[in-house]
Amino acid sequence: MITTFEEQTHPLTEYEQQVLLPIMVNGLKKKIGVQNCITNPQMCKAMKNHGYEVNEPRIRKIVFHIRNNNLVPNLIASSKGYWIATDKKEIETWVLSLQSRIDAMNETLDYAKRTLNNFNHDR
Repeated sequence: MITTFEEQTHPLTEYEQQVLLPIMVNGLKKKIGVQNCITNPQMCKAMKNHGYEVNEPRIRKIVFHIRNNNLVPNLIASSKGYWIATDKKEIETWVLSLQSRIDAMNETLDYAKRTLNNFNHDR
């Protein structure tokens, strides 16, 4: 779990593991190539339209589980959505994008640490 995001990042529930996960795995396995990608909001809406209880943060958590357990090999994402990469270049681009986001978050973390270290209660 991520501190201050406990509601969104808690471990998968039994419902998510037993009901939503298999549906998402089967659906994502059909998303071969960027031309067949699906966004988080599209996934969420489709599942809700079929009567499933889910929200966008939990979709991300389930995708995290899918990736970390390699349930859908080569599953990548961009602002276009989620899809199964069909060539190495797509994965390389995804890795660069992830690294850029990590670098930006590390800059924010450095600022947060400096702010904490310089915090003055007398202001």
